[in-house]
Amino acid sequence: MAKVLIERPNPKQAEFFRAKTRFVAYGGARGGGKSWALRRKALLLCLQYPGIRVLLIRRTYPELRENHVLPLQRELSGLAEYKETAKCFVFSNGSRIQLGYCDKESDVLRYQGQEFDILCIDEATQLSEQQFAALTMVVRGVNDFPKRVYLTCNPGGIGHHWVKRLFIDRAYRETEKPEDYTFIKALASDNKALLEKDPGYLAMLDNLPEGLREAWRDGRWDVFSGQYFTEFDPKVHVVPEFAIPRGWRRYVTIDYGLDMLAAYWIAEDAKGGCYVYREVYEPGLIVSEAAERIRRLSEGEPKALVLAPPDLWSRQRETGKTTAEIFAEHGVYLTQTGNCRVDGWLAVKEELKVTVSETGEKTARLRIFPCCKNLIRCLPLLRHDERDPNDVANEPHELTHGPDALRGFCSFRRGRRTEAGPAAPFDPVLPAAGFGGTVRVI
Repeated sequence: MAKVLIERPNPKQAEFFRAKTRFVAYGGARGGGKSWALRRKALLLCLQYPGIRVLLIRRTYPELRENHVLPLQRELSGLAEYKETAKCFVFSNGSRIQLGYCDKESDVLRYQGQEFDILCIDEATQLSEQQFAALTMVVRGVNDFPKRVYLTCNPGGIGHHWVKRLFIDRAYRETEKPEDYTFIKALASDNKALLEKDPGYLAMLDNLPEGLREAWRDGRWDVFSGQYFTEFDPKVHVVPEFAIPRGWRRYVTIDYGLDMLAAYWIAEDAKGGCYVYREVYEPGLIVSEAAERIRRLSEGEPKALVLAPPDLWSRQRETGKTTAEIFAEHGVYLTQTGNCRVDGWLAVKEELKVTVSETGEKTARLRIFPCCKNLIRCLPLLRHDERDPNDVANEPHELTHGPDALRGFCSFRRGRRTEAGPAAPFDPVLPAAGFGGTVRVI
């Protein structure tokens, strides 16, 4: 085998090379030398462990070709033979680097049944959590080679939320072990080779628009390109819990489906400020169970108007009833909210808009108690829809349940202000939209 000359890595790349946990993520900002580090790590593993199998994934084939196939053909000349049909580099010691892409959700099926010792995913935030989970299933084998998953990533993209959860927030599920995950943050300023070749790169990052600059230059995960609710600031919108005065008007706003009941209790003060003070975020509830959950948590509190989206008034073919009617049969009487998604999201933006008081204090009309963890988690992760920038992307769907419930409340509240002014009187018995009789409250 030909002699191998490995360029000296920068300190962050060296840290990436030394990491030995099951999952290792590297990056956080543009220009950190991520793709080079990923290719070099794959090469070092192939040289150290004869016969090891490495799978290197990028989202699309054109990206794969430009970022890895062509560079590897130059870098592995004399070390490995490239098999064009198989998209595979084969070393004389039996090691292999298989290259692949995973554009659509169904593309994961092409790797079903295959076994690899190492999985390398470049720009992991461009893949969904389902794609990531399916791909990790190929990392197995009964040999003595290490079994690891290496990822590079930048803030933003459809996979932003799961990468952030695992490697930044470190919010693990019961089946996930914290000791399995390592994150190495790399900035463009760490990449001396890039700065020597292109000294103006940092200045270019400095000139990016706000939001994009913080994500690409500073590697911040709370702001990213395509973020819908750039207004959301936990320092402003998340406030310590306090006892809600009984004289404040109350709402419960829900987004219901068998996959998730997202329900929020909201109190409005005399000046129009609103506080989201309770959350239910639970999957698998049938309508009667969802109604019981809402009734039980509302016991002993002032009457509340219960808001729900228009789809709950669609008549079910099996029973001939609407979901709203079934809720009513179990003691929860619903009021229908607006049906325009874009108007609703714009209403949420208005409620989240940060203002500065005469004393310099930042505030907003809508604030949230810390106990509403899923709403606080999901709001800043929502992205613009690629086809309609005024709308919120429906994927990942898990992120939309809580915000959809909040959208219903903000849409209803905006309509009430429009029809009767900002100080519209509150009447807990109103004409029911799409449901016979009157709307009652629990």
